Amino acid sequence: MERNTALTVAAFSLIAVAVAILLPGRQVDPNPKVPWQIEVNADGSSSVLGITLGHTTLGEVEDLFEESAELTLFVAKDQSISIEAYFQRVFLSGLRADMVMALDIPDEQKQAMFDRGARVSKLGSGERKVTLSDPDEQEARFARIGHITYLPVTDLEPDLLETRFGTPTRRVTTDEGIEHWLYPDQGLDIAVDPDRKEVFQYVAPKDFQQLITTPLEEAVAAQQAEQAE
Repeated sequence: MERNTALTVAAFSLIAVAVAILLPGRQVDPNPKVPWQIEVNADGSSSVLGITLGHTTLGEVEDLFEESAELTLFVAKDQSISIEAYFQRVFLSGLRADMVMALDIPDEQKQAMFDRGARVSKLGSGERKVTLSDPDEQEARFARIGHITYLPVTDLEPDLLETRFGTPTRRVTTDEGIEHWLYPDQGLDIAVDPDRKEVFQYVAPKDFQQLITTPLEEAVAAQQAEQAE
């Protein structure tokens, strides 16, 4: 789809704990679910925020977050279909963020869900947005999480990011001035925009080249070709 799609360790940890304590009814998580703690698994998947990509279902995530997701089906201009689960202002281990999760659903099943869609609207980008039928919403909760887009509420400084995540393997800058920090071994792409908040994309490390590196390189090459004309 066209829509795509840190200080010191001690200091930042203390801030997160302090926020958690100050918020009414919140307790410090004994097993922190923070965006920089990524575990790479033997099968090429990864686990982050309590979620194992390609294994954890949407229903399990809703139980973990104690939140219900907003489900939407999107049809891109190339007619490819994706189904996304949106969580707004999720609070985990003292940090708050919005999250968008792409669901792993077979193409035939996604097409059937589109055909049964309750309402269709067209977005300015040319994509179509479809509201799922109630039975399909329930069925989608058995789908596994394919990849995660994590949108922190707080704007994070580059120095803080590098302290928490380490030096990226590679940095790729687009014409819009967005610098992508690539961590292929962890399956992480951090889009650092000087004018907006950061965007974190988590995919299984085994799929990083296909889902992140190749599309990003193609987008940059297309921009350069357009400028050369």
